[in-house]
Amino acid sequence: MMFGWFKRAPKIETRSSGTGYTAMIMGARESYISGVSGLGELTATVQSCVSLWEGAFALADVSGTDLLSRRHMACIARALALRGDCVMFIGDRGLVPASDWDVSTRDGAPRAYRLSLSDAGGARSVTALAAEVLHLRIGADPVAPWLGTAPLRRASLTAGMLHAVESALAEVFANAPLGSQIVPFPEAPNVDLEAMGRGFLGRRGRVLLRESVNVSAAGGPAPAQDWKPQDVTPDLSRSMTRETLEAARGAICGAFGVLPGLFHAQSQGPLVREAQRHLAGWVLQPIAELLAEEATVKLGTEVVIDVGRPLQAFDAGGRARALAQLIEAFGRAKELGLSADQMNAALLAVNWGGGDDLA
Repeated sequence: MMFGWFKRAPKIETRSSGTGYTAMIMGARESYISGVSGLGELTATVQSCVSLWEGAFALADVSGTDLLSRRHMACIARALALRGDCVMFIGDRGLVPASDWDVSTRDGAPRAYRLSLSDAGGARSVTALAAEVLHLRIGADPVAPWLGTAPLRRASLTAGMLHAVESALAEVFANAPLGSQIVPFPEAPNVDLEAMGRGFLGRRGRVLLRESVNVSAAGGPAPAQDWKPQDVTPDLSRSMTRETLEAARGAICGAFGVLPGLFHAQSQGPLVREAQRHLAGWVLQPIAELLAEEATVKLGTEVVIDVGRPLQAFDAGGRARALAQLIEAFGRAKELGLSADQMNAALLAVNWGGGDDLA
């Protein structure tokens, strides 16, 4: 015991604080996993566009493989809409979505992945080669072709403005004195004013008799206002919040390939069908072709994905009329005795024949 004075004190374990470097990295990673900024993704406009992507991919016709089920197609569409990337591990039980991943590249092409696969009890880490991973990305930058870019990241200013305008409107409706009025009244004790204020509550459709403010005091009459109320509701029309909100919503819809008129209250059937054709033809079908190409390489079988037919993204009446005119034209050509080469030459004149060098 006499030599106990030189014993070392127990070492105190130090941990990172909530504002340290580790917390910053975790926060940045959480923002990347949940979305680009976590602001615009929470708005109803963005979620409506994401739902259109998700529903279209869930209805798509997939031929050549059974791994791309409707559940997987919907998951792919949502991941692409919010993150621009979708990574799925090709395992023994099918495709498993990855919540997070690190990638190793060679010449800009992915070579190996370290994946985090989510489970109910926590995520597990898996290392896989590029041939074992289905990786689809949109909006890839030439500087980093192995990473995709979400539509909101390409329109971050618009998404931030939409969130700012909606937040400002929410604060106005929560804190501003909407529908409140100031009514002048002659000088009276606070007790009388409170009693009179309570007297107005629930008095709809009844006659209320109150004293006029037209009184004479201090040798002269008071201003002749006589119960003229003053409204204190803020005038939002001068701040152009409605125009700004509509412009931001339209820009967000355009970033997702959705015509803004689709969400207009006065939209009719032709406009809705045209919006469906625009979304399917210019946005979703090219993404489906990218997915089919990636699945063909990774799964070893020819995969074909069609988004247009299930969505009926075409003018059925126009196609029927065109078909009737084609049949009539072919019948007329047979009556005139035109050969197949002559008929093909006629079709080439209107860019309908094979080898017209249109594509």
